[in-house]
Amino acid sequence: SSSNSNSSCYSFFLTGIPGLETARVWLAVLFTCVYMVALAGNCTILFVIGTDPSLHEPMYCFLSMLAITDLGLSLSTMPTVMGVFWVNYREISFDACFAQGYFVHLFSFMESSVLLAMAFDRYVAICYPLRYSSILTGTRIAKIGLAVVCRCLLGVLPSFFLLRRLPFCRSHALSHSYCLHQDVIKLACADTTFNSLYSLVVVILVVVLDPLLIFLSYMLIAKTITSIASPSERLRVLNNCLSHILAVLVLYIPMVGLSVVHRFGKHASPLVHVLMANIYLLVPPVLNPIIYSVKTTQIRRGVLRILTPR
Repeated sequence: SSSNSNSSCYSFFLTGIPGLETARVWLAVLFTCVYMVALAGNCTILFVIGTDPSLHEPMYCFLSMLAITDLGLSLSTMPTVMGVFWVNYREISFDACFAQGYFVHLFSFMESSVLLAMAFDRYVAICYPLRYSSILTGTRIAKIGLAVVCRCLLGVLPSFFLLRRLPFCRSHALSHSYCLHQDVIKLACADTTFNSLYSLVVVILVVVLDPLLIFLSYMLIAKTITSIASPSERLRVLNNCLSHILAVLVLYIPMVGLSVVHRFGKHASPLVHVLMANIYLLVPPVLNPIIYSVKTTQIRRGVLRILTPR
């Protein structure tokens, strides 16, 4: 088609999972179950923390931020995914695609920032236990939360404003059942070098800088742990960090895999791209509540209290 300079009038067509078109109903049931588990799990975490005064501590404040972020990530993709697989509705306007893509990237980057803040929380709790309450006051936690939001808003927004100015004249078909920046930009019929460079910088800040800072915090934690004489005490400290370590792995392994596939896997099967994107966006919101419910005693007790009321 001819070049479309008015992007707001442009529309895209979403794709399900290549090669599995005949299993659309089964996929709809599967995705519905995944979303229900994610929504129920994160809402339960928020309810347990909100209704138990003993959990109004810095660690659980950060866990609440993680649960809110996971809810946002799930709700960002759910409308189009449900539309594609349940009623086979695939068209999405540019403005709607712009908004969805923005929130998907916003919440995924926000999750990385929250995990970084949680790493700082573990570092202070283990390395400075006597000063923990005085360092992580309610005001300071609120400032950290505000910094996380501002960092993600300001980091993601320019790339989408740059995307909005591009003309589109190629295929209308997107590779996923939701909008991703790196998927939409491939359809532009203009030079996207600057867009790609800016997006790469943002990805490096998230995929490289955040994990490095998290790794540094655990190096300092490990240094402190080695000074503890009792093996049982070391095991207890490591167990307190295990939930966070698992949450970090659940996010960054799929994130790195998806980035590698988009950057270097141009000849890979479309199914690989779709599966990696779905794992990256759907798995953390599902697994994080399960990890913290199983590994954190206070959360587990709260969940059991909800499931087995007197």
